[in-house]
Amino acid sequence: MIATPQQLADVLRPVKHVLLDFDGPVCSVFAGLPAPEVARRLREQLRATGEQLPAGAEEETDPLALLRLISDARPELTASMDAELAALETEAVRAARPTPGGEAVLRAAARSGRLVSVVSNNAGVAIAAYLAEYGLSDHVAGVFGRAPGDPSSMKPNPRLLLEAMEVAGIGPEHSIFIGDAARDVEAGKAAGIQTIGYANKPGKSAKLAAAGAVVVVDSMELIEDALTR
Repeated sequence: MIATPQQLADVLRPVKHVLLDFDGPVCSVFAGLPAPEVARRLREQLRATGEQLPAGAEEETDPLALLRLISDARPELTASMDAELAALETEAVRAARPTPGGEAVLRAAARSGRLVSVVSNNAGVAIAAYLAEYGLSDHVAGVFGRAPGDPSSMKPNPRLLLEAMEVAGIGPEHSIFIGDAARDVEAGKAAGIQTIGYANKPGKSAKLAAAGAVVVVDSMELIEDALTR
């Protein structure tokens, strides 16, 4: 069930730190350069070094999942493949599609005096490039992308959320995370922080609620309205 304005207002009232996922709540990273194409290029880069693809890599269309797969099979290749993926993500964000209301949430949170951190499995350099392109850098206190060369830092691992809260100096009781996947909610729970689920596709609402989202919304504008009030 989609949250009412009052439910959102109640959840956001004690919040001093908004932690926001990137791909989904802010933009669609691979809208212009599709994820399967990014995964294909990553495979080609691996082949170009003379390396064999690990089992399952040929069929994987999610570049982040592909990075995990490569790292698990060939840890010594992790750093170079992560750097290659970061470059591809930075290319992708140039053609990313902004999420309706995503920019407004960043601006509304900043106007209300709340700190904003972007916490994402995507590369920090790509996130920073997008924020700079859209003039949003000044509204974000910190960018916490996956640790370079360490795919294990990605959600559902709570590491990045914990790091963001530590840097902000604001604990989970005064923080909220906004994400569009069950792994975001799982990471939030592991970090002791409530998560607002953003159901941007059919069927996601039930999955986010089942994962433990404190409330679920189907548009970022709802969150922007609540922050503005």
